[in-house]
Amino acid sequence: MNYEAIQVQKTGATAQITLNRPALRNAMSLQMVAELQAALVALEADKSVRVLVLRGAGGHFCAGADLQDMASARMRALQNPPASTQASVALDAVAQVNAQFGDLCVAYAQTPLALVAVLEGSVMGGGLGLACVADVALASESAVFRLPETALGVVPAQIAPFLVERLGYSQAKRLAVTGGRLNAANALAMGLVHAVHAPEQIDAVLAAVLAEIQACAPGAVAATKALMAKARLCEPASLVQEAARIFSRAAQGPEGLEGIAAFLQKRKPSWAQP
Repeated sequence: MNYEAIQVQKTGATAQITLNRPALRNAMSLQMVAELQAALVALEADKSVRVLVLRGAGGHFCAGADLQDMASARMRALQNPPASTQASVALDAVAQVNAQFGDLCVAYAQTPLALVAVLEGSVMGGGLGLACVADVALASESAVFRLPETALGVVPAQIAPFLVERLGYSQAKRLAVTGGRLNAANALAMGLVHAVHAPEQIDAVLAAVLAEIQACAPGAVAATKALMAKARLCEPASLVQEAARIFSRAAQGPEGLEGIAAFLQKRKPSWAQP
């Protein structure tokens, strides 16, 4: 597919999706949301892809929503409706735009592919939400994290669940009510990101993380992600039998048989071959 707001590049089992509106610090437009959705669908259908990398062009990850896009959607909705319904139509249009971004966050949070975010420069609003859905979040020392919605008179609506999941209720609420601003070290201390490195080291660190992920069986990774997503909402006792069935299918499936054989034969499993 041809994309304008993003770039997609495949290298072996890894696909890198680059947010590509550098003049606007990769602010999230409706076009970008649609292209990110389309790219994810295409890459999930590509059986050669095992890992997704999300990063931004021009030294920034994402400066949040494109507010001009939101204003344009509201103005389009106000054109020519009956006067008595103008306000509700505009509100519904803004809600639809917001929901589209929420659907995007859910899709990336639920992808069976391993998801790595490389966070540099501005990581704001919706960009902060995308950082929170990543399985592995690597930050450059240049990264600045901010949750500016309440300072703008709006609500971090779609990213709120992911903020609470990543940071816990207390820290997420603190950031929301203060229009929170964090540097990379603060983000690491709070658990928002998993590692912080100098800008010149990021690519080497990313390569090492990708190698670690690709040493793991892709089916096992997908099943583990799905089970963990469910486990965070369930009592452990309620999952005992389901988890046992998931383990049995994996252990007796092709990946489990290959992994155990490789261990006993002191060799790398097939999925970890260069």
